[in-house]
Amino acid sequence: MLLPRSHYGLGGQGTTRPNAEWRRVNAPARVVPRPRRTVRREQMSDEVAEHLRAAIMSGTLLPGTFIRLDETAAQLGVSITPVREALRTLRGEGMVQLEPHRGHVVAPLSRRDIEDIFWLQATIAKELAAAVAERISDDEIAALERLNDELATVVETGDAEGIAAAEFAFHRAFNHTTGRIKLAWFLLHVARYMPPLIYATDPQWGVQAVDNHRQLIAALRRRDAAEVVQLTGWQFTDGARRLTARLEETGIWS
Repeated sequence: MLLPRSHYGLGGQGTTRPNAEWRRVNAPARVVPRPRRTVRREQMSDEVAEHLRAAIMSGTLLPGTFIRLDETAAQLGVSITPVREALRTLRGEGMVQLEPHRGHVVAPLSRRDIEDIFWLQATIAKELAAAVAERISDDEIAALERLNDELATVVETGDAEGIAAAEFAFHRAFNHTTGRIKLAWFLLHVARYMPPLIYATDPQWGVQAVDNHRQLIAALRRRDAAEVVQLTGWQFTDGARRLTARLEETGIWS
């Protein structure tokens, strides 16, 4: 079954129902059809796209692999419709290609693609980090320290999903202090290409992430913006290195 969606640095986005007035005052009473709700279907499509995107970025689905609608739907416990819509989304991102009369196939993924993805994330994240260093309060720094302590605790358990959730909570709190929500939104969308469980299942990564956060918190207390930016950049340099090594192990570029 699918895991719930997670948004790096922003948290979930709710859905509001329209509050329109369906009948005019004094008009004859009549039944007015409500608009069909497509929120759940769209969310399911997004979740399928997230699952397939992570599989492609982690090398679980290698370039040249055909993604079959019925097989994927059965594996994820959904109908064919959200799988078809998810593949349309991924085709727009250049992650899959549609071959006439054959179906969707995973597109090539180069080392340069990985470099570009992480370069863009690092560029945005370092800009946000500089804003955090200027705006963050002592109470918010203390909150980050508590969240990092929680991450350290779950790292010791080896619970990959718990580690991914705790890491997400730390960065969400960090980015919420920037006051630059639009820029954080861009980071959210680029961060979709990072398969979180690849990192969360690596014990060495968890220990180093906790240590990096501790150094980051110390730099925030000193109001050392340059150090905060540098430590933030390291996260993406390290992430790119680890993902590239993982993909090399799959033989993706052999």
